[in-house]
Amino acid sequence: MALQVIGTGQGRTGTSSLKLALEQLGFGKCYHMYVLIKETPDEIEYFEKAERGEPVDWDKLFTGYKSAVDFPVIRYYKDIMAKYPQAKIIHTTRDAESWYESMQKTIFWAVKPNLGRILKMSVKMPFSPMTRKQLRVFKFNGKMINHVFGNDLNDKAKVIKIFNQWNADVLNFVPKEKLLIYDVKSGWEPLCKFLNVPVPSIPFPKVNTSEEFIGNVKSL
Repeated sequence: MALQVIGTGQGRTGTSSLKLALEQLGFGKCYHMYVLIKETPDEIEYFEKAERGEPVDWDKLFTGYKSAVDFPVIRYYKDIMAKYPQAKIIHTTRDAESWYESMQKTIFWAVKPNLGRILKMSVKMPFSPMTRKQLRVFKFNGKMINHVFGNDLNDKAKVIKIFNQWNADVLNFVPKEKLLIYDVKSGWEPLCKFLNVPVPSIPFPKVNTSEEFIGNVKSL
């Protein structure tokens, strides 16, 4: 099963809502960071291979999926596009200032755990194989966050500059006829038009608020 949709938008641009929207539109399961952490943390090995520049069996990783969005997929979107040249590309984005504030409250917070969260995970690790596997994902994520955005995540101007450059690079690389620049606040209409599917009668999904994200991380 080849991927039909590839997301290129950074985390906290509505990727979780896009995941649910694609699934509700009939595009089957959508690969997302949530899947990697909660369901299949062993699959981090595929992205570790990609990071080392080794060949990756994308077909095996995406077995059963018709779409893939969010990090770490987006880091290797060029390779994945080459593997699935017929796939459409959806680039979620949002206002840079609000994106940064959301990142600070969620992803940047998650990759820099305080002593309490470290101790909680340390206590669980000997008794939970899943926790040990998830720790490998968290370590990878933390390393990649620093690699992409630098070690000082409080340098707002620098981080926003990198975010804006990412958006520009994607727009310059992806052929315009295959690309939708998408703000999830715009709802179903532009998404369904781009994918050539009917507009559902149900409300567009809105999930993974900052509060929900923090709650999910604390529950691990």
